[in-house]
Amino acid sequence: MTAHERARQQMVVRQLRARGILDDRVLAAMAAVPREKFVAPGWEPDAYSDQPLPIGAGQTISQPYVVARMAELAEIETDDRVLDVGVGSGYQTAVLAMLAGQVAGVEIRRELAAEAEKRLEALGLDVAIRIGDGGYGWPERAPFDAIVVAAAAVRVPAPLLAQLADGGRLVLPEGDSWKQELVRYRRRGDDFAREELGPVRFVAFMGDYGDRLAPDSN
Repeated sequence: MTAHERARQQMVVRQLRARGILDDRVLAAMAAVPREKFVAPGWEPDAYSDQPLPIGAGQTISQPYVVARMAELAEIETDDRVLDVGVGSGYQTAVLAMLAGQVAGVEIRRELAAEAEKRLEALGLDVAIRIGDGGYGWPERAPFDAIVVAAAAVRVPAPLLAQLADGGRLVLPEGDSWKQELVRYRRRGDDFAREELGPVRFVAFMGDYGDRLAPDSN
């Protein structure tokens, strides 16, 4: 067993299970994905510390606990269609791909998307990634059983709600640069139940999407 593999096992026990992550499938996915391959060069020794780490382009990879928490809240089943908004280095995308039947991702930074695709392919994970504004989701691939968002919105982007399947779950941080709350929406027909699940801190979405369902909508 390598040092990274030992650190990954310790992460699952000490940072995840001990802090209340109980979904065995999520824990197994976190134990399987090599986080050291998703951080910026030189940061590999810190890959299993419970903190965000640089990935390049001025962005960071979320701490392991937050990735596991959001995956658990998304309640992903083996045949679910999932959208990952804000792919970044591809770490959360890889975890979701271990859980779901089909995963697609959206990333606004072309250089990050290209590197994420290489990492995911190297792990044998089949994930389609679109370069664009994640606030508009990926309508051509909708509906999704779960959408997980790695950027904070002052209010939930309407296109993401519209792309949820009936019974689907949307997990995202809501708020501004000062205060954010992790929120889960669950769709029942045309109704959306909203749950607040604790404070978090993420980078912000670039825009306020309001009721616009596509970039060229009126």
